[in-house]
Amino acid sequence: MDEVFRGIKVRDWALAGGLTALGVLLMWEDVRMTGDQVRAAIAEGSMVHLTSSRSPWMIVVFLGATIPVLWWRRNIIAVTTAAVVVMALHDVVFGWVTRCGAGLPLAFVLAFLGALGSERTTAWIVGALGALLTVLVLVVDATTGPSAILLALPVLLVVFGVGLAARHRTALNRELEIREAELRQLRDERAALDVADDRARLSQQLDGLLQERLGQLTTAAESADRLPPAEAKVVLESIESRSRQTLDDMREIVGLLRGDDVALAPVPTVAHLDTLLARLRTTHSRLTVTGDPRVLPATVELSAYRIVEHLITALADHADAPIEVGVRFETDALEIRVNGLVDKSADLKAAVARARERAKLLGGSVDVKVARGRAGAVAQLPVLG
Repeated sequence: MDEVFRGIKVRDWALAGGLTALGVLLMWEDVRMTGDQVRAAIAEGSMVHLTSSRSPWMIVVFLGATIPVLWWRRNIIAVTTAAVVVMALHDVVFGWVTRCGAGLPLAFVLAFLGALGSERTTAWIVGALGALLTVLVLVVDATTGPSAILLALPVLLVVFGVGLAARHRTALNRELEIREAELRQLRDERAALDVADDRARLSQQLDGLLQERLGQLTTAAESADRLPPAEAKVVLESIESRSRQTLDDMREIVGLLRGDDVALAPVPTVAHLDTLLARLRTTHSRLTVTGDPRVLPATVELSAYRIVEHLITALADHADAPIEVGVRFETDALEIRVNGLVDKSADLKAAVARARERAKLLGGSVDVKVARGRAGAVAQLPVLG
């Protein structure tokens, strides 16, 4: 039993249930309608032909055309064919009765689903079957008569065209998402190559700096051997000053080599977050700054920017997905809050891991909570001095 209903979604139950309920109500009206009521309806023009049957079995037979809609995702051609066969049987067995109120919605729905969820060949087969089903619904319909076929077929064609357009748009959106993912990957790969190139260049720079400074210190030390104590002291103090400067320069270069921000362009800071959010496609991104805004150490500024950058890559970037970023300057810490809808195609765990790695370098933390498709992240970065 589980296998029979596997893959059926809630909307499929609702669709098949609605069509079935409509068919039952219409067929029940056929069953309970008396001959006098039919003649009166013909006289006033609401019906065109006397009914041929009032058998309650017409309800049961009609269910054979609507219930299979549950399985349209598995084989839309089979479902539409079943509806055509059942409707032909209904025509032959029960003759002139009213079917248009439930049969036409069934034909339109199947044509739309076939165009929306199938490849081109399958879609056109379903469209042709839908046209045949429309003819069978109306050819012996006591309310409209066969003349209504000329009106119903163009409507079916419009519905079918809408389904094709919706499928085309869905395919374009899917293709756009794939292209965006590829561009994101290419951007990351290019950034990695740039980082590797800059690190190699910085390594050469570090080696050259060490050779130059060590040569200068060696020369200075040798010159102090034969100098008077006062002059030797000055030379030694100069050596100490140069040694400290060398260590500072080395720390700066090593810091760049350890991190992932080696570009020599101006380092992004908290002040650049507005520009970062402006590049998003969403029209509802918002940056809020509270506390005592001030210039922070460069490492904190850069880490704050990168943490926000990492986190928003995992958030939905489209017009109706607002992204909120809050920055709070505290006395001894910088608090960052990022909130937004989670992008289903993004790797949230990887984005959070990169943000946490960045915060960890400063002794900070990043906490993330995800609920009902929304992510809320809070980062704390200590500010020393």
